[in-house]
Amino acid sequence: MPKYELCCEIFNQCSNNQMRDISFEEVSVEDPGAYVRTMEPRAVIEEEVLSDGSHIYHTDTAGLRKRYSFTPL
Repeated sequence: MPKYELCCEIFNQCSNNQMRDISFEEVSVEDPGAYVRTMEPRAVIEEEVLSDGSHIYHTDTAGLRKRYSFTPL
């Protein structure tokens, strides 16, 4: 099963705090898209696949925006 470094960024909507909450973890998943759909079942999801094999998912759940970046290890 492929291993990825997963970076999850939560975009802050507060006008006085533009910093993002960021977390990192190592995950083994066959399908990164299925993993994100499990984590965010109600989200609208947009996917990007980069030339280096990275997968980036932009999610929006009732205005809360997150970005999940999967980078192959």
